[in-house]
Amino acid sequence: MPAVTSANVANAIVKLVAVDALPALMGNLVMGNLVNRDFEPTLGQAGDTVNVPIPPVLVANNLAEGGTVQAQNPDLGNAQIVLNTHAEATFQIPDVTKVLAVPDLLRLYMQPAVVALAEKIESDLLSTYASFTANAPVGTPGMAITEAIVDGAETALFQSKVPASESKYLVVDAATYSQLRQIPRFSEFQTAGEAGLRALVDGTVGKIKDFFVFRSQFVQKTGSAPVTTNNLGFARSALGLVMRRLPQPLPGTGAIAEYAELGNFGLRVVMSYQPNTLAQQFTVDVLYGVGVLRNSFGIQVRS
Repeated sequence: MPAVTSANVANAIVKLVAVDALPALMGNLVMGNLVNRDFEPTLGQAGDTVNVPIPPVLVANNLAEGGTVQAQNPDLGNAQIVLNTHAEATFQIPDVTKVLAVPDLLRLYMQPAVVALAEKIESDLLSTYASFTANAPVGTPGMAITEAIVDGAETALFQSKVPASESKYLVVDAATYSQLRQIPRFSEFQTAGEAGLRALVDGTVGKIKDFFVFRSQFVQKTGSAPVTTNNLGFARSALGLVMRRLPQPLPGTGAIAEYAELGNFGLRVVMSYQPNTLAQQFTVDVLYGVGVLRNSFGIQVRS
């Protein structure tokens, strides 16, 4: 059995913090759980560019009797996403030994830090709405969303050849979500069955016109009188979230780091001592970039 030392205890504390960090992050993400995620446990630096491959387009050839095949030279598509965001949330714990004895105390400190990172990722992903220019926006700024608008958005993605096997998502703000669940045909048992009952009683929209509907507090709003709510309809492969591992602190600097990595997500947790406050400082940080992978697989849905 290894001896209990201050170094062992310090590493154990950081691991304990890291274990709680990632599940809390994933639980607070909406967009981050819907888009195409690319994570590798390789070191990255702010400003690095990651090349995300996109499948090429092939055409079918009618092979006549006695004919020959037609070799195609497809170009593998490529989307470049820059790791331009190094987000961090830092907090201090005066008596870190209490963390080991009272796990709920750790969650009390950890939750706000992780939520801050999740909100930053959500906001950045939803800020990409203006990059979807292949499909004409649907809906009118300042006007309530209607069944016809949702239908038009889904039709546009179908005409853009979004595969039937790929789920489509509609992420809207709170007011638009409220409007959706008040559309009579979708919020009454006699017209929508069990789904209408859930919308009426539980308040969950679920699925409309082949869109899985979610709401987010970080849907972007622009302009004034009327304000444009830039809701987003998209398929999973329309957007990319790329994360890379941050390096360990230099040895001998008094900082200890652990990684929390699961399901194409990766965080770093760093613990260091702050002599000015006589407290242990924890920094939860992540290096990532977001970008459009397939322009035609997304559409702005305005309200």
